[in-house]
Amino acid sequence: QVQLVESGGGLVQAGGSLRLSCAASGTIFSIMSWYRQAPGKQRELVATITTRGITNYADSVKGRFIISRDNAKNTVYLQMNSLQPVDTGVYYCNGETVRVYWGQGTQVTVSS
Repeated sequence: QVQLVESGGGLVQAGGSLRLSCAASGTIFSIMSWYRQAPGKQRELVATITTRGITNYADSVKGRFIISRDNAKNTVYLQMNSLQPVDTGVYYCNGETVRVYWGQGTQVTVSS
């Protein structure tokens, strides 16, 4: 059974940091990504990483967020620094093989 399980969300003050983790099981994903969805808004791509470590970021998080993956642990991470209230939302892990899989999401709340 293929699963993606996120962890690491929480409440943080503006300027603070959080590290999200997404543990995958059941398959190896060629591409893993983090998405987020703010209240009342569409889900948006935050960052992507391939098995070779090639990364891509949304302009809004470049220079603040770092995506990484440990292929041996089949886990992807999102280090989020200099967090701002606009970063508040539910963060979802996404994995792509021949189809797309989603985690259940983890809440990130940044207070001003």
